[in-house]
Amino acid sequence: MTDPGTNANPNMGKPLDIADFTDLIGFANASAALEFLITVKSGIRNAAMSLTECATPEVRAVVRNQLFQALDMHEKLSQLMIDKGWLHPYNPGEQIQMDAKSAQKTAEIAKLPLFKDRTKVLETFDTPQRPH
Repeated sequence: MTDPGTNANPNMGKPLDIADFTDLIGFANASAALEFLITVKSGIRNAAMSLTECATPEVRAVVRNQLFQALDMHEKLSQLMIDKGWLHPYNPGEQIQMDAKSAQKTAEIAKLPLFKDRTKVLETFDTPQRPH
């Protein structure tokens, strides 16, 4: 069984060139920071909702402290991302352009020949068989 996607990739089977990966470090850093920001936002939302469920003033104080810490982290991380040019909260047009470039880069990464024989990788996942 072969992966139908292998024929679509003209680089399959060629040795990897480090030049193909030189701009990926910055992209990976920006992607990791964005993922962390989304996680922090989720924590803020969850802590705020948890405040309404606290049974004692002591528990409420702990949750409130966690909420304030998460808000502080969000502020610092957002500012870092703005300073690095990874986030443009005050310029939606620029943010949309950056998101489109990020989506394009992700599509390019998906086409990289990271595995010489993708069939072996695909067969390691427990997936239903396709009908013949």
